[in-house]
This record gives sequence, structure tokens and C-alpha cells, in this order.
Amino acid sequence: MKLTITVASCVKTLIFISLIFTQFYCKAQSTPLLNGFAHNDYRHKHPLFDALDNGFTNIEADIFLKNNKLIVAHVFPYFKGKRTLENLYFKPLSERIAQNNGKVYENYNKPVILMIDVKTNANDTYEALKPLLEKYSSILTHLEDGKIVNGAVTVVLSGHKPYDMIGNEQSRLAFIDEDLRKVSRDTTMTNMFTMASCKYSRMLKWDGKGSFPEAERNRLCAFVSIAHRMGEKVRLWASPERKAVWDELLKCGVDLINTDRLVTLRQYLNSNTVTLAKVD
Repeated sequence: MKLTITVASCVKTLIFISLIFTQFYCKAQSTPLLNGFAHNDYRHKHPLFDALDNGFTNIEADIFLKNNKLIVAHVFPYFKGKRTLENLYFKPLSERIAQNNGKVYENYNKPVILMIDVKTNANDTYEALKPLLEKYSSILTHLEDGKIVNGAVTVVLSGHKPYDMIGNEQSRLAFIDEDLRKVSRDTTMTNMFTMASCKYSRMLKWDGKGSFPEAERNRLCAFVSIAHRMGEKVRLWASPERKAVWDELLKCGVDLINTDRLVTLRQYLNSNTVTLAKVD
């Protein structure tokens, strides 16, 4: 009798602990980070899932074209044939979307950005990518007859970019990450760019210590303003991972804070009192 009561008590305790953990886990998942960008996501312990568990709505993967396969890797993938773009990203995203009534997050109605950083020849890699995009077209944002139709996921190409191929397509399933420093020159390329990025050090020299130089603030805000008028989100990559820097980027209207430290940025954004600056 005592053994029965003890076992029953242990089971109840385990169920109670499980419920608490489940509620915490769901709560962590239920807050999508509008301003978070998971840089080099594939280098985390659990690619894609670590980013999603922390609420990231912008996720990056580097790819190489090797033996007609799209391999996810940071350097040339000599021994990583199983780490394909489909296996690590498209397939699990499709399964998750099917479970969440057509959305990546149940309480988030906008597309999640999957940035694909192309490391091999732009045109060859894009040609190999297109059949994969077609296979998962039901979940992807697409351009149809010059009009953007949002899906659960928007694919944005960075790195080696197939400008001419993308520009000549009237209907397609991918867009391009523009160089932030060139936004004022690309006004004729409508519906090609959805994001504008550049390396932090090519735009700013401030390391987050001391006050933010006024000249640098004005320069950044000017570029952000132009990008926003073009309908593009702004991101600076390889920025110092400091709260002071993140504060100033948000104040200037930078949409996406780039990070490798997922938990740190999630905690910062969820407790953040800085709001995006209003830009023209």
C-alpha cells in the first residue's frame, strides 16, 4: 500500500513538473521577436529550433552548392553532405507551419524571414535552389505578375546575389538583401529587395563605449530613412554585441538586431524600453 501511494505521488509530482515546464516553454515560444535576427543560425547546437524556441523571426543560413546539393556550412563542406538546406530548414519549417495553421508562430501573422547567404557562384546556386523553392512554394512569399504575395516564410538571398536572374523574373519565390550603402541608387528595382544590410564597420566606427558620435548617428539615420521609404528592413551585421549599441541602433530605426547570442538578445528585446525611431 505504501509503495502504491509512493509511486502515485511520484507520478503526480512528475506531471506537475512537466506542466510547469510546458507552460514556461510555450511562453518562451509565444513571444516572436520583431527586431531579432539569428545570425549564422546553423552554427548553433540545434539549427533553426534554437532560433524558433527563442522567438526569432529572422534566421540566416549559409549555403554551398556541392555535387548539385545545397549544403549548409560556414566553410566549404567537404564532409557535410547530410546537412542540406532542405533537411535543416525547409522540411522542418513546412512541418511546423502545417501544425500551426499555416504560420511559423501561432500568434504571428507576418512572414518569417529565411536569409540564405550564398557562398558559391550566384547563378549556379540560384538555379539549383529554384526546384527546392518550387517544392515548398505553398509556404513561401512570392512575386506574381509584379505583386508580392506574402506566405509564412520569405526567402531573402544574400552573399553572392543573382541580381540579373532575379531582376528578369516576373514570378519568383526569392528576394534579395540589398547593400544598405546603395539604397539611393536602386530606386528602379522594385519588388526585388525586402531588406537592406551592410557590415557595421562599413557604416559606423563607434564600439559602444562613450557617447555615440553625432555625425555617425546622422549618417545611419539617413540611410535607414531611405531604406524605409523603399519598403526595406535594415540590418547591420557584425555589430558590437553591447546593449549601448543595440539601444542606439533601435533609436535610429534599425529594424533588425543581428546576433549570435540568441538568449541574450531575447532577454534584451523582451525587457527593452527603447522604441524604434520614427523615420520618414
